[in-house]
Amino acid sequence: MKRVDDFRLRFAKQELVPIVIGGMGVDISTVELALEVARLGGIGHISDAMVQTVSDRRFDTNFVSQKLKKYKANVASSDKSAVHFNLAELEEATRSHVLHAMDAKRGDGMIFINCMEKLTMNAPRETLRMRLSAALDAGIDGITLSAGLHLGSFALIEDHPRFRDAKLGIIVSSPRALAMFLRKNARLQRLPDYVVVEGPLAGGHLGFGMDWAQYDLRSIVAEVLAFLKAEHLDIPVIAAGGIFTGSDAAAFLEQGAAAVQVATRFTVTRECGLPDKVKQEYFRASEDDIEVNTISPTGYPMRMLKGSPGIGAGIRPNCEAYGYLLDAKGRCAYIDAYNSQVELHPGAKKVSVHDKTCLCTHMRNFDIWTCGQTTWRLKDTTRRAPDGSYQVLSAEQVFHDYQFSVDQKIALPP
Repeated sequence: MKRVDDFRLRFAKQELVPIVIGGMGVDISTVELALEVARLGGIGHISDAMVQTVSDRRFDTNFVSQKLKKYKANVASSDKSAVHFNLAELEEATRSHVLHAMDAKRGDGMIFINCMEKLTMNAPRETLRMRLSAALDAGIDGITLSAGLHLGSFALIEDHPRFRDAKLGIIVSSPRALAMFLRKNARLQRLPDYVVVEGPLAGGHLGFGMDWAQYDLRSIVAEVLAFLKAEHLDIPVIAAGGIFTGSDAAAFLEQGAAAVQVATRFTVTRECGLPDKVKQEYFRASEDDIEVNTISPTGYPMRMLKGSPGIGAGIRPNCEAYGYLLDAKGRCAYIDAYNSQVELHPGAKKVSVHDKTCLCTHMRNFDIWTCGQTTWRLKDTTRRAPDGSYQVLSAEQVFHDYQFSVDQKIALPP
């Protein structure tokens, strides 16, 4: 039986261990986690989700408070169309975040950044262009385009000097989505360097409807591989979503995938940005504790733990401080849901909002516990202490377990 280490992900002359760690935000896939994975020869992602908030935490900047101060008079208004990000500050925050990672990188691996199209920020094209360009300026090895079709994203950076140098990839959940992307960008004569095929068991936002259970990652990977072969395109395919063991990963590599992208098992590592108490919630979770719901204002179904404190929390929209999900006209589905409940309960000091959630605030506070479908199995990857808590793992151990394990075995920590 083959193991993951019998394969290599190849970009031209560079060879890497075919393990990619997904880009979980907000700062869940930390720089420290990405650095460790790169040191071990794989690809580690950081995320640019709410990058100004991350900068404030990491570098003692005050981007969030300054934005709130600027738009404080608008807090009570339902009209958020005037609330915009300062592009220079957005650029500075992105550069600092990426430079922190790239300056510290060691080993033969790479560091990519995950960039969500759905972070529209009340100026979709302008803010997305700035985020992409700033990451390239700061020397990021690659950019993974996520949470959307990104049909125009390549065009936003086609004049950047690193447009054909950095690795650029896209996440899709069907060959149809990939075909649309390729048609739209044909004039640029610049193919993606890789395609992440994300299945229905992934964590967080899904590229499926509420019928997600009808789909299967292995079938989708086979369809994408067949599509690329028919089009005579040699683009590495990276399988993602529900790959829990090294044996699971090796099976996709034998199928023809160039690498696997994994995340769930790294949420409970020391290098992950989740608070320790939340990591214990992940360890304790049962299969019944995991749900896919529609509370995200993005419109995508989202997988999370049912016990997430942000579910049903009726906090006032905090767009003046954050506002990452405001569309091009300053609207967000949570604002409408919140206002609807306020109208139904006039005079109430607090309301509950179950239709949608203020994703910006709750992700910033680690109150929406996004997770993969296999999270309930995490307790089987570690040891339990006499007090009932579970031993947090190291990223190196989890990485090596994926890399070298066989026969569906999982190596427990020492």
